[in-house]
Amino acid sequence: MSGAANPVMTIDPSEEDQDKLAEFESRIADGVLIEPGDWMPQAYRMGMLRMAEHHANSEIVGALPEGEWITRAPSLRRKLALTAKVQDEVGHGQMLYRVSQDLGKSREDMLRDLCTGKTKYHNCFNYPAPTWADIAMVQWLIDGAAIMNQKTLADGAYGPYVRTMHRINMEEAFHFKSGEDMVLTLMSGTKKQKAMTQEAFDRWWGPSVMFFGPHDKPNCENLPPMKWRMKTESNDSLRQRFVNRFAPAALDLGLVIHVCQKDEHGMVTSKTVDEQCRLDETTGNWGVTDPDWDEFFRVIRGNGPCNAHRVALRRFSYEQGAWVRRAIAGGATTLPPAA
Repeated sequence: MSGAANPVMTIDPSEEDQDKLAEFESRIADGVLIEPGDWMPQAYRMGMLRMAEHHANSEIVGALPEGEWITRAPSLRRKLALTAKVQDEVGHGQMLYRVSQDLGKSREDMLRDLCTGKTKYHNCFNYPAPTWADIAMVQWLIDGAAIMNQKTLADGAYGPYVRTMHRINMEEAFHFKSGEDMVLTLMSGTKKQKAMTQEAFDRWWGPSVMFFGPHDKPNCENLPPMKWRMKTESNDSLRQRFVNRFAPAALDLGLVIHVCQKDEHGMVTSKTVDEQCRLDETTGNWGVTDPDWDEFFRVIRGNGPCNAHRVALRRFSYEQGAWVRRAIAGGATTLPPAA
């Protein structure tokens, strides 16, 4: 469901073996995939680990708000589709944890770090989904943004991650089409359903535009994350492509793009029509008001509407599943915890 975090270089590439580094960069320039047993700079290994682990965390946590709606979905067909989607997302997380393991971190450490807040997951999963229309928006906007991002990640250089992206992208395409169908159905419904959908759109438009991360640093294409094809397109380029695709689509559906103010619970308290939302005939790009980056960083720091709730749910699942992990590992088997 989610895109990966931007890799952060915590190790200076100049400290690496320069001959091996030159050979490594030559292979990447030639389009050769890097495999787990190949030599790679420590900065590359740590950056890819951060990306893959963050992505895995996001798939697992991203399934939580949708999982809470399975019993409340409006029809048997929607329940089955949502159940299958949640299963897909958890499976994506497991595949990505396997990729991360090959980069040097155990699955147990990754699960524990997620539950303790040591590692992060994508910001967009720290917002509430109070109505069925919110689930439609998650599948349409958030999965749509994720596919855009993950298609570029599938053109990266780390073999296991690239192959996993190809598998995940095929399944995410179905998730997106399901969300699109849900939005179309709601916007073809009653006046009340259309109003509910507009309210959900107001809640999710901002997080979806922020999905790709903050504005790029100058000369980002020459920095290691892009130079080494850990990512192949900049945040701002991806964001512009997203706006170009979804702004006119939303307007065609009869939705209105607003600039919204929200309370601490993520609910819209006031809104105005986005006067910047228009097509620039010269560039062919759609413009929208820049999102609230203060909100973005506030949520990253753990102060979003649902941070505590999502982490608490994940911690509960981790603790309840401890006996299963022990049994699989061949440890002492005990009865599961009482209900």
